[in-house]
Amino acid sequence: MSEINIPEPVASFIDAVNRHDEDGFLDAFTDDGAVDDWGRVFRGRNEIKAWSDKEFIGATGILTPEQVDASDDGTVTVIGDWRSTHANGRSSFAFEVAGDKVTLMTIREG
Repeated sequence: MSEINIPEPVASFIDAVNRHDEDGFLDAFTDDGAVDDWGRVFRGRNEIKAWSDKEFIGATGILTPEQVDASDDGTVTVIGDWRSTHANGRSSFAFEVAGDKVTLMTIREG
């Protein structure tokens, strides 16, 4: 299997998630960053942290990227296998970025 090249800041974001590094995960977002988890939107550090404590970092999730697409508009989509104590399965994680920060992570079925 060939190595998957994930652009920054998404690569570092996934590394932080897989290390269960809560501060690294939260610090990756802009101040008004958001998570859209199947239509449920969590905006800002406090809402993202509350969601993540139950469903993402707190659920000891691991994302194994299988494919990546970097579009011309700057969106990076990573499709991979998500394993955690909350949910499991192939998922799509679309990242909108501004500079070295994530402005929006949208999670859908992969």
